[in-house]
Amino acid sequence: MEVTIDKINGCVIIPTYNNHKTLLRVIIGVLEYVAPENVIIVNDGSTDTSSDILSKIHPSIHVLINEVNKGKGYSLRKAFKFAIEKGFENAITIDSDGQHYPSDLPKMMVECLSNPNTVLMGSRNMQQEGVPQKSSFGNKFSNFWFKLETWISLPDTQTGYRVYPLQPLKKMKLFTTKFELEIEVIVRLAWKEVKFKPVPIEVKYDPDERVSHFRPGHDFFRISVLNSVLVLGALLYYYPKKFLSVHTWRAIKQEAIKPEETNMSKALSLGFGAFMGIIPIWGFQLLIGIPLAIFFRMNKVLFIAAANISFPPLIPFIIYASLAVGQFLTRGEIIHSEIMDFSLAGISSNAPVYLLGSFVLAIAAFVSFFGISLILLTLFRKNPEK
Repeated sequence: MEVTIDKINGCVIIPTYNNHKTLLRVIIGVLEYVAPENVIIVNDGSTDTSSDILSKIHPSIHVLINEVNKGKGYSLRKAFKFAIEKGFENAITIDSDGQHYPSDLPKMMVECLSNPNTVLMGSRNMQQEGVPQKSSFGNKFSNFWFKLETWISLPDTQTGYRVYPLQPLKKMKLFTTKFELEIEVIVRLAWKEVKFKPVPIEVKYDPDERVSHFRPGHDFFRISVLNSVLVLGALLYYYPKKFLSVHTWRAIKQEAIKPEETNMSKALSLGFGAFMGIIPIWGFQLLIGIPLAIFFRMNKVLFIAAANISFPPLIPFIIYASLAVGQFLTRGEIIHSEIMDFSLAGISSNAPVYLLGSFVLAIAAFVSFFGISLILLTLFRKNPEK
């Protein structure tokens, strides 16, 4: 089925920053499937020859300019607002670094027509040859937190090839301005009950021409902070709205208080939660820990609360502490700066040190949480009578 951009009343948004090697090729590729007046390009303060390239393209293409680099998120927000003002109902975003194929546009448009009011996520094959290991690891990390925040499973939450229905964005005030906006917007759309669908797409990683502006330390921290806020929002707003009735809330409160439960049992639940939150089975702590908590008749609410010791902003510090403890135990010295590599490859190369340190750290967390909570409970709560 042949579908044009007009049938979905859509536009194509191309944010760009210093991608002069691939920018023109992407624009030419997009114009094979989309009329110039349906293309919106945001030049995010490029300092290379991108401005010269954009000055020579078709005059009907909408070119928005940030005088200085503001970030991909800022550029997308600017393009969304412009597209809404122009009366478009759907926006397809595509990166300008050459990793996306404009030839996938017809597929995205067909899916958009068949799935109205749905966010379509171009799903890359992250297992194919040439995909950077840090990209694959980062995508798995992002997929996990997206599912935790929305209870929706997607194979690729970091893709920049997407179709957004613009109606839900009209009254949504977005706050982030960098790469993390692409997480913020899909989580908040999910909270608005907008549907999602992955669409398989082709992807190309050419190290000779692709320029990535993702800064692992800085941007990972920003994304971690955002995920912390979103997890809190999910716990306080989305989960109650979606899953919990008044009776369920009462059951959770009763489980947490559990007046017939001893102080020792409550303290063990908190200690075990802290232990499971730190051991190196990222993404599976609750999946493994909750059945164990049920089997050993622990307090499930207290266990889950303590297991969240590994919420996103603390993860880099937990990894660093694990490496530091492991190195001290194996080498008798404090961690050196060269071992500070939070990538999957960096952790794998120091796996024995990391595993030893993380288990010791987990045991220390268990002892600390158990001891402190038992003391506090003993001081402020009377044990139930047998």
